[in-house]
Amino acid sequence: MSEQRTVGAILNMLGLLGISSILVVAFTYQLALGELPCPLCLLQRAGFIAIGMGFLFNMRFGERPSHYAMILVASLVTGFISIRQVSLHLAPGDPGYGSTLFGLHFYTWALLAAVGVVGYVALVFMLKDVTGERDGDAPLNGLASNAIFAIFALLVAANLLSTVLECGAGQCDDNPVRYLLLK
Repeated sequence: MSEQRTVGAILNMLGLLGISSILVVAFTYQLALGELPCPLCLLQRAGFIAIGMGFLFNMRFGERPSHYAMILVASLVTGFISIRQVSLHLAPGDPGYGSTLFGLHFYTWALLAAVGVVGYVALVFMLKDVTGERDGDAPLNGLASNAIFAIFALLVAANLLSTVLECGAGQCDDNPVRYLLLK
């Protein structure tokens, strides 16, 4: 059976790929450069995972307003967590936490991405309205959507495992320098 590809379906797949890309970049910096995420960074990753789950639910169960609401609420929470971390490093002379990507720290990128997701969902709504699509389209079950789901699921599992290795069953260090369970 061929995969039905509507504007909404394609944009949800692209949204989940975008979220997966964010998690890949963060995870690459963690593994390749040894930059362990701080507690606020972990919360931001959890927020992006929640955003991704909203896109995934739209792909797997059909588009629903509640799934888009999940994306928007997770984006707002992720944005507020990012604002908190940005505000912690506003003092003159504060070098910030971790390395930068194109001159900005990851928590600044997280804020921009969270705001971008809200705009993206607005774009999805506008394009669906222009094309006459309605929510409730059939779930996607083709090769492309299954591959995107597998990539996202692998990233979620890897982030969960690395968080357990970093923090154990307790509170994470404010400035982690090693994996707690890999002493």
